[in-house]
Amino acid sequence: MTDDEPEPLPETIATYLRLRGLDPSPRARRRRRRRGVDDENQPFTAGRDPHGVGEVLQAFTHQAGWDSSLARADLVRQWDEVAGVETAAHTRPVGLADGMLTVQCDSTAWAKQLQLMRAHILTEILRRYPDAGVDSIRFIGPDVPSWKWGPRAVPGRGPRDTYG
Repeated sequence: MTDDEPEPLPETIATYLRLRGLDPSPRARRRRRRRGVDDENQPFTAGRDPHGVGEVLQAFTHQAGWDSSLARADLVRQWDEVAGVETAAHTRPVGLADGMLTVQCDSTAWAKQLQLMRAHILTEILRRYPDAGVDSIRFIGPDVPSWKWGPRAVPGRGPRDTYG
């Protein structure tokens, strides 16, 4: 043994000091590095408060990128609130492609009248459903039978608008 090394302690005293955290040996002097665990499952940490079901579903749909699809579905489902009850009784949205909402009307008169109200309806859609992606609205009349079929169809204008 050298003069600068301390005399070893009896095993019972060394164990007692080590358990108390007072061990004078060089290996005990090394500082323990505390692991920085960023575990979100640890209790009493930030972000562990419970959330409501609506808040969780909204975060999930936003993360999945479903906001625009859900806004379009809500627009179609609540068309009577957007356009008005009387107007919705004579119209129905039939398509949404490239920002163009296509609305089919019962008659050509309803289609023409709604073309005059287009700005008001579009403003209401943008206010209620900004994520739907609607840029413009197209109003079409009722579906009419086609007179252009068969092997002897003659090119030309055919019958005029006599429906609706």
